[in-house]
Parts: sequence; structure tokens; C-alpha cells
Amino acid sequence: MFGMFPSRGVWRRPGLHPVDLMVFAALLALLFGLLRLAPALNAPFLPKTAPSTVSTDPANLPYYAVRSLLRMFIALILSVLFTFVYATAAARLRRAEKVLIPLLDIVQSMPVLGFLTVTVTAFINLFPGSELGLECASIFAIFTSMAWNMTFAFYHSLIAQPRDLDEAARVMRLTKWQRFWRLDVPSGMIPLVWNGMMSFGGAWFFLAASESISVLNHTYALPGIGSYVAAAIGQGNLGEVGIAIGVMIVMVIAVNVVFWRPMVAWSERFRAEESAAAERPRSVVLDLLRRSSVPGLVARPFRPAGRLLDAATRPFGLAEHPLQRSVTRARTGDVFFAGAVSAVVVYGAWRALHYVDVHAGLGAFGPAFAYGAATFGRVAVLLIVASVIWVPAGVWIGMNPRVSRLAQPVVQVLASFPANFLFPFAAAFFVATGISLNIGGILLMALGAQWYILFNVIAGASAIPSDLREATRLMGLGGKLRWQRFILPAIFPAYVTGGITAAGGAWNASIVAEIVNYGHHHLVATGLGAYIAQAATVGDFPRVLIGVAVMSVYVVGLNRLVWRRLYRLAETRYAL
Repeated sequence: MFGMFPSRGVWRRPGLHPVDLMVFAALLALLFGLLRLAPALNAPFLPKTAPSTVSTDPANLPYYAVRSLLRMFIALILSVLFTFVYATAAARLRRAEKVLIPLLDIVQSMPVLGFLTVTVTAFINLFPGSELGLECASIFAIFTSMAWNMTFAFYHSLIAQPRDLDEAARVMRLTKWQRFWRLDVPSGMIPLVWNGMMSFGGAWFFLAASESISVLNHTYALPGIGSYVAAAIGQGNLGEVGIAIGVMIVMVIAVNVVFWRPMVAWSERFRAEESAAAERPRSVVLDLLRRSSVPGLVARPFRPAGRLLDAATRPFGLAEHPLQRSVTRARTGDVFFAGAVSAVVVYGAWRALHYVDVHAGLGAFGPAFAYGAATFGRVAVLLIVASVIWVPAGVWIGMNPRVSRLAQPVVQVLASFPANFLFPFAAAFFVATGISLNIGGILLMALGAQWYILFNVIAGASAIPSDLREATRLMGLGGKLRWQRFILPAIFPAYVTGGITAAGGAWNASIVAEIVNYGHHHLVATGLGAYIAQAATVGDFPRVLIGVAVMSVYVVGLNRLVWRRLYRLAETRYAL
């Protein structure tokens, strides 16, 4: 009988370990830093006397780096929340999808300067006399460079969800809330983490434009590493730019080690396959958190709230479709929905055209479309070259765990590094060699956009179930046949997501890649990006609207004619 009772040591509460003290100290340091930064976010601010530049003293770089990092993570949190709501609505609501996805195409095509031109004044008026308004405008600009790629990735994971998982959710009679957290989010976690990492890296590209904002013939500068680089570039001081690049490399590596590497390793728990992978991504930081009891103590107070939400959302219904649906009622609803949406679109288009006609004339659309054709040529060349180079490289990295372990940190650093920090050196090279920015702009755009293809291909290749890889090995597939029958079909959905976001990122990057300033040198390429940037700088709202509208026409037209069809093909034929 004595052997049936647990020993005394089982009932003893475990004590604190050095790992717990380390995690607890890191948590306290994070909270202390946030409390110290909070007053600076609400500093006094007057638009007419606001500084247009920041100090380029290298001693300020640590503080600037922390301020920039805080904006980046706030924008990331907002992007995740937006992704969950928007992508779920687009994937689960049939009528809403017909509006939300084209709208996402449009906002993805809108450049960061297009948002800043409208939002800066609104946020400043929302928080008069406080720098918080300008901070919100900067965070919103960073958000617009993150959210769309993450939303597309999560949306695709929802529409390509395996049918057996969908049936399991119906059999278990999960509510819509339970299905979202227990099926939708786990099944889309791997592409969401990889695309979140890519979006975070892409946001560094627009950090200078988000922290040193030029609108209405005035420049507002927020303390940050992006505004520091903008000021150093304006002074033509390559030494200070080089110091900022060194700080950026250290910061990018630290963020990848402390945050993104643990997230990638943690997301592997959501991989759905019968056989385990030969080697999983590892993270020292994640191992420390798993050994510590502090995360469990922090999460414990939130568990009752989760159970309460499960109970509160049950009246909203189960995650299932009705077995029978009235065809007449559905068609009637479609007609009224299409009519309402068409009326709103027609009215908005008429008001915009009237505004342009009064202030600039409808004839201004002609040159804008010609500039758009030049930028489109650069985007097309970029996509072709990037696909040829990075699809094989991404497959090689994603399908070889040992290679992925070594190459992933390097890829993350290259993708996360803001390539426009290198623009002054590129401009100096172009000036010295006489290369026109019309050609060099392709390289500058590629530095910020090509990584979307690589990251999505790596994510798609790494998500291929191990049992399928083993089956192809047993069947003796190799060489060209293996690529045609197995690899390309398996990564096709991920490549389409990477291609559409790379195209959108390239159009967005044209804003900063078609105009490059270095000291007294001012290089301008012929293109729509330069057209919008010049109009935004002088506060020419009609031409900003024209440029954004023309860019939207190009991007949405290509998405509807090419990328949407590839999406449907990936959903119907190549979904695993």
C-alpha cells in the first residue's frame, strides 16, 4: 500500500532556478524600458516649429534604435490583429471576399507616401500639441508596409486548408471562436510566422520615409535610426551612414536571435504530418523559455478569460455551413450586395475624377500611365530574375534542415536589413560609372522586394510533409522529373503568395528607388514612383491621387489577370 502513494518530493513545490531569474530579469528590463520611453512618445509638438531633422551624433544611435524598434513591434502587433480579422472575413464570407480581396490588392499597391500624405495631418489633428499624433502616423506607415503580405499569407492558408481538418472541426462541433484558435490559426501559423518575419524585414526598408516625413513642403523628423540615416544622407556623410549600418546589423541580428528564431522554432509544433522531420529548427532562447516557469505564471491569469470567451461566443453558432441553402435567397442577396458595392464604387470614382478634373485636369492621367509602364517594365524584369535565382535557392534551403539551420539566420539578416541604407553608396557608384537610375533602379527595387519570393519558397518547401518526401525518394524520382512532378507543384501556392507580395513590394519600393539623393547629387528615374514621390514632397494632392490611382490600376489589373488565376490554380490543383 505504501508504494501506491507519491513520494514526498512530488508534493514539494519546485523552487526558483537560474533560468527563472534570467527570464524574470529580462521581463523586468523590458517593462522598465517601456515605462522610460512612454513619456517621450507624448512630448510637446507644434507643427510649425517641429524639427525637420535629427542630430547625427553617433552617441544618439542606441536611443534612436530603441525608438525605431518600439514602432516596429507596435506595428507588428497591429498587423497580426488586422490579419486575423481581415483574412478570416475574406476566407469565410463569400460575398465579403469579392470586395475584401480586390480592396487588399488596391491598398497593397498604394505606396507608403500615399498613406502618409493623407494620414499625417489627420493624426496630428487627433492629438493636438502632442508628438503622439506624429508617432501614430509613423506607426501607421510602418503598419501599411507589413500588414498586406501577412494578410495574403494567412488568407491563402485558410482557403487551402485540408478538407479532413475542416470535417474534423464539424464533427467535434467547434464554435467559430474555437475553430479559429484551434484550427485556423495553428494551420496557418508556419506561413504566418515566415511572412511576418519577411514583412518585418520589409518594413525596415520604409523606416526612413516613416520617421522623416516630407509632406506639404514640410519635413517632420522623429527620433529614430531611419531619420538618422535620412539626415546623414542629406549631409552626404557616408561615415555616419556606415555607423548606422553597423548598428542596424547588430539590431537585426539581435531581433532575429531573440524573437524571430524562437518564433520559427515554436511554429514547428503546428506542422501537420504523420512522420516527424529529420531535424527541427532550434532556438536557445526558446529552450530557456520552455525550461522557465515564468511564462506559465504570466499566462495563468489569462486562462479564465479564455474559458469565458469560449462560453460567450457559443451563441454565435457553430463553425459549419447549412446543409441546405435557398438558391433564390442567395441570388437575391448577391444582387443587392453587388448593387450596393457598385453604387459606392461608382460614387467614389466620380468624386475622385471630379476632384482631379478641377485641380489638375483628366489629361494628367496620360503621362502617369506612361510613367507606370516604365515602372512596370522594371517590376517585370525584377520578378523574372528573382524567380530564376531564388526559387532553386529557396527549395534547397527549405528542404534541407541542416542547410536551413545555417542559412536561415543569414537570409533573415539580408532580408531584414533596410536596403535603402545602401542607396547612398549605390548612388555614388552610379555617379562614378555613369549608370542611369533607369537601369540601376531595378537593382535598388530588387534589394527590397526579392526576399518575398525567397522567404515564401523556403516556407513552402519546409512545409512539405516528410512522408511525401520519403515517398518520392522510394519511387526514385530525381532530376527534372522530381522538379516537375513534386517540388514545383508542392511549392506553387507559396510561390504565388511570394510573387504577388514581391510585385506589390516592388511597386512600393519604386517610391524610394526611383529618386535617390546623395549629398549634392539628385538622381531621378523615369517612372511612376518618382512621379508620386515628387508630388508628395510638394504637397500636390491631385497628382498624388493620380499616381496612386494609376499604380492601383496596374497592380490590381495584374493581380486579376495573372495572380488571382494562379491563386485559384494553387487552391484547386496544388493544395496539399
